[in-house]
Amino acid sequence: MQKNDLALEKKWLRQEAAKIISNFPSSALKEASGKITVQVLSSPLYRQAASLFVYVSTEQEPDTCAIMEDAWKAGKAVYVPKCSGQGRMDAVRVFGWDDLAPGAYGVPEPVGAPADGLLPAIDLAVVPCVSATAEGKRLGHGAGYYDRFLRAHPMPRLCLCFHALLLTDLPTDQLDAPMDAVITEEGTFSS
Repeated sequence: MQKNDLALEKKWLRQEAAKIISNFPSSALKEASGKITVQVLSSPLYRQAASLFVYVSTEQEPDTCAIMEDAWKAGKAVYVPKCSGQGRMDAVRVFGWDDLAPGAYGVPEPVGAPADGLLPAIDLAVVPCVSATAEGKRLGHGAGYYDRFLRAHPMPRLCLCFHALLLTDLPTDQLDAPMDAVITEEGTFSS
């Protein structure tokens, strides 16, 4: 598939996903998020992780608040994304909600700066998506932040996806970072 064709197909899929999710009442999304959270918290990858890189969810994504709360209570090191110019995303450790403020794209980000030097090893990434497949293909929002970050910092990856947005296939190229597992409210799919 040509690069332009791939970009157009991904753009169309993002638009279709937005239409699908906009038809769900917030109560249904909240219920689905709760089921996804239960599966994440019972996942061996999560239970064994001492450190976690996790996105701060928006209304249209599976909620990560309870995951972050559980990780803090369990004494896990919690890192969240901080986006900067030139498509760069860093992982910054946060110790509670007070360490976050609205940032790029209106999504809460760490108020602190990324640590100088190498990022410590992180045991697990919890990654958002627009859509995904059971085989671990992921469609992001299109800026490439997560793909670049995950290629530079290899770690196990869980993608959280509402089941209505789980597709049988997605167009990808060598720049798209595959997921180790995709968790929906209806189950966990390992690649």
